[in-house]
Amino acid sequence: MSPVTSYDDDLRLAHVLADAAERVTLPRFRAQDLVVEAKPDLTLVSDADRSAEEVIRGQLGRTRPRDAVIGEEFESTGHARRRWIIDPIDGTHNYVRGVPVWATLIALVDGDDPVVGLVAAPALGRRWWAASGSGAWAGRSLTSASRLHVSGVSRLADASISLASVTSWDDVGRTEAVLDLARDCWRERGFGDFWSYMLLAEGSVDIAAEPELNLYDMAALAPIVTEAGGRFTSLSGAEGPFGGNALATNGRLHDEVLARIGF
Repeated sequence: MSPVTSYDDDLRLAHVLADAAERVTLPRFRAQDLVVEAKPDLTLVSDADRSAEEVIRGQLGRTRPRDAVIGEEFESTGHARRRWIIDPIDGTHNYVRGVPVWATLIALVDGDDPVVGLVAAPALGRRWWAASGSGAWAGRSLTSASRLHVSGVSRLADASISLASVTSWDDVGRTEAVLDLARDCWRERGFGDFWSYMLLAEGSVDIAAEPELNLYDMAALAPIVTEAGGRFTSLSGAEGPFGGNALATNGRLHDEVLARIGF
């Protein structure tokens, strides 16, 4: 069981919020009447995305009324130091196509510090979570969990790299640099979305990177990676999930990878 921290109550609440979201998202997964629309940025949103975020926001309004809330599907509320950051379904494209790799992401940022992160993937039957100073954990619940540790790999030739989409690097002019890096690694795969970073926290992947992300895509991932012993920065090297893109590693490889694909 995870040790008690000053954010222990918030972590418990994150699990409660994930339970509530799961009661919305899991029954709608692969539902024949799922309603899917294209947003102005051409990404997809389903009725399950919106309903899950509404449920989470409603519960936060009752239990943490003074905290601010930032989510993917609705306008931000509040201006407090403590901000809950929510992605009701990370991997919506997977969700609408019946691929079980999707998750609800719930984070708490206190000032400039991501202090709680929870990733709940109900179709995979697994959750990952961390609170500041408590380590990173995975399992089905707070009382049934294993502690996570990143790998000890220190050479690119021995490293496994996960790139969600190679073509996504075209817009930032780093495709060739990324491909060269992948060629120098032992193994390259594209696990995608949250899963790359959770596999990294588990020690199964050593490098994960994406050139364009939103805060709600990353806020829950960063504390899990760092509490597992890894590093999570932007591609310019700024620590944390605030830079609009992500590089996560086991720490040992970080500076070398950043020098090769950072900008």
